[in-house]
Amino acid sequence: MRQQGKQEKPADKKKTLFRLGAYLARHWFVLFAAAAMSLTGNFLALTGPLLSGRAVDAIQPESGLVDFQKVFYYAGWMVICYICSALLTYLLQAMMINLSRKVVYQMRKDVFSRLLSLPAGYFDTRQTGDILSRISYDIDTISTSLQNDVIQLMTTIVTVTGSFGMMLFVSRQLVMIFFFTVPLSFCITRFIVTRTRPLFRRRSQALGKLNGYAEEQVTGQKSLKAYHQEKNRQKSFDGFNHDAVEQYYRSEYYSSCTGPLVNFVNNLSLTLISVTGAFLFMNGRMTVGQISSFVLYSRKFSGPINEAANILSELQSALAAAERVFAILDEEPEREDRRGAMELKAAKGAVELQNVTFGYESGKEIIRGLSLKAKPGSLVAIVGPTGAGKTTLINLLMRFYDADSGQILVDTRRNEDWTRDSLRRAYAMVLQDTWLFTGTVYENLSYGNPAITRQMAEEAAKAARIHSFINRLPDGYDTVLNEEGTNLSKGQKQLLTITRAMLLDAAMLILDEATSNVDTRTERRIQKAMGKLMEGKTCFVIAHRLSTIRNADLILVVNHGEVVEQGTHCQLMEKGGFYRQMYEAQFQ
Repeated sequence: MRQQGKQEKPADKKKTLFRLGAYLARHWFVLFAAAAMSLTGNFLALTGPLLSGRAVDAIQPESGLVDFQKVFYYAGWMVICYICSALLTYLLQAMMINLSRKVVYQMRKDVFSRLLSLPAGYFDTRQTGDILSRISYDIDTISTSLQNDVIQLMTTIVTVTGSFGMMLFVSRQLVMIFFFTVPLSFCITRFIVTRTRPLFRRRSQALGKLNGYAEEQVTGQKSLKAYHQEKNRQKSFDGFNHDAVEQYYRSEYYSSCTGPLVNFVNNLSLTLISVTGAFLFMNGRMTVGQISSFVLYSRKFSGPINEAANILSELQSALAAAERVFAILDEEPEREDRRGAMELKAAKGAVELQNVTFGYESGKEIIRGLSLKAKPGSLVAIVGPTGAGKTTLINLLMRFYDADSGQILVDTRRNEDWTRDSLRRAYAMVLQDTWLFTGTVYENLSYGNPAITRQMAEEAAKAARIHSFINRLPDGYDTVLNEEGTNLSKGQKQLLTITRAMLLDAAMLILDEATSNVDTRTERRIQKAMGKLMEGKTCFVIAHRLSTIRNADLILVVNHGEVVEQGTHCQLMEKGGFYRQMYEAQFQ
């Protein structure tokens, strides 16, 4: 099933929370220990205000006497409780950081694994920078939330619950004040959170677009400078940058209103407690120590509520990031091999297309009714104008896409009868866009087959006329190439990728403009070497330089997705048709 570029729908908040919880649940023992530490640490911290009230009541203002023994006794226990609480809080923080590390590691592993299983169509319709933003920035946002927000939420729940219970124990009359202020704080928080959630989602999307655009421009720096597009690209970047900053500002601005508003309500409750407590004291229904304890508990009760409002704002950012990460995990992977699919071992290299029709989008066919037959060991050249469907044909042979109708046969069996993995291993492919990775020259040459020895790599390099060039590098075959081989010329990179393809034990070879980045003299030498290395392999060559494929066993002339002519070079020249016009046009 082909992937189409589509607008991602916002994920359900509850579902996103559940899926994040599933990652945490894998470490249930750590969570249980963290909950126990949080409960114990907060219980010890909540004992402090009660002891403080007892110490205050040891002062007798009527007689002017102070029971210092009681004061120091309660003060000593307060110090012990707060030290133990601080130690447990530290251990809890360290434990949650370690838990976050494990969760983020697993999440990145799952995302990368899913990316490897997705069909080629997914990457054809999405920006690389946006995908990288999800792996890096979005998962980092989740990590930060797990490290900080989860601990604060646990602390908030325990502190609010414990403080409320202690306030009931000290004075039930004063607790009535919170039946007015707490619902007010809840309504304010809910109102703001509901309206900021979409803002955080837009912020993540805007940052993904910014990263995607930046990645494109950095990759195309040489073309950018060659066409003097610095000012235009800067102007376009400013637009993406402004949108990202604006979305960040809007989300943070509106979410920041939560804290001050909730803090105002909490201060209002403190004012009401002070006035009501004074009346109760004058009537002899409360002591000064009890009022002191209640005020301290009210601050512990309202403080976390205020923090919870800020935590919820940060969680909106984490949820928006999680939605984007889970969107990748929810993508449909490549269809599994059909039941009974066989391993393609010792392929002979017979390939046949029977009336194949294909289009990347429904209703827009690129190839229509294409038929061809390649005998084992033959050289099939595919030529035609740009957009005729040559590269699309290669995508179908490799099963990056499946044909809409018709059949593709390999060794007299349909493509679907072979497992995808074994079918692709039967091909060696060299594309016009070369790809090398950060590693030594030898590692790049043996990329497709780790069993390749140094001697085998050197022999293939000699046959491809590249051995002397490699030896001139600083460390020869042990020279470390930069990312994508940027310390080599395009021609040198293409020579390396050709040699890498030759080292594969594959029955079929695909060359998509494989010599487009080499000069004519080097191309001729490579063709002689490739002639020897390609012996016994079925080769499909896409070429624009028609002079390079004159010795092909079969030349297919493709135009508008159809084979308009086919035959050898001499046969097609004698026909005087479309092929001859293309051939002569290159020498006019």
